[in-house]
Amino acid sequence: MELIIFLVIGAFAGFAAGLFGVGGGTIIVPLLYIVFTQMGYDPAVVMHLALGTSLATIVVTSISSLMAHHKKDGVMWPVFKNLAPGMAIGCFFGAGIAGWLSGIHLQLIVGLFLIWVAYNMFMGAKKAVDTNKSLPSTPTQVGAGAGIGIASAMFGIGGGSLTVPYLNHYGVVMQKAVGTSAACGLPIAIAGALGFMFFGMKAQVNVPNTIGFVHLYAFLGISIMSFFTAKFGAKAAHALSPSVLKKCFAALLICVGSFFLLKGLL
Repeated sequence: MELIIFLVIGAFAGFAAGLFGVGGGTIIVPLLYIVFTQMGYDPAVVMHLALGTSLATIVVTSISSLMAHHKKDGVMWPVFKNLAPGMAIGCFFGAGIAGWLSGIHLQLIVGLFLIWVAYNMFMGAKKAVDTNKSLPSTPTQVGAGAGIGIASAMFGIGGGSLTVPYLNHYGVVMQKAVGTSAACGLPIAIAGALGFMFFGMKAQVNVPNTIGFVHLYAFLGISIMSFFTAKFGAKAAHALSPSVLKKCFAALLICVGSFFLLKGLL
């Protein structure tokens, strides 16, 4: 029964990864939080497990998603090369920061962050992208990548919730931003998953079928299904208008952000 639940989560997460370039974390984290809570795991580590496992599954999801976007020429590889190193380093150490925070504090931080991003994306949907803008210098992009990496580990996401708005701000059209974000999800997910494994083992997490803060069965079930459904999400992304895609993206983030705020406050 647990494996079926993880497969269903993977189906939704994979489609979201391809559609929004978010790695599926915004779907995986809240659903895993609910499942792990129902399984009776220690409340002090449930949120950490959800974040770590989410990043581990994004390794697989992002490969499928970036392949689909690459076929449609949706990945800006020079930008990826600038962002990726900082993202990987930032994400590893971000996992350590997340490990020091309590589960409730993580819920509140994640909830507020997602609602803030949703607001900015929804407002941005009403504006045409200024294609006359240009991306900043390479060092600035590397620094931005590090910041996105730290935040991604703390929020258990593939970085899309920050990478997409960041690229959009500098005049990158939505489809290109989503495709590049999907590619950037890979180094973030690898570094973040390793970080949560490492810091979780140091914390000596007493939960069955885990390596640090990564649940192995959940990782396998979600990864298998999301690898296939991410391709369908990527196709849908290129069929929708940028404005509609932004509004859908914002609506998703508002739902997830509100969920964590309510859980953290109640």
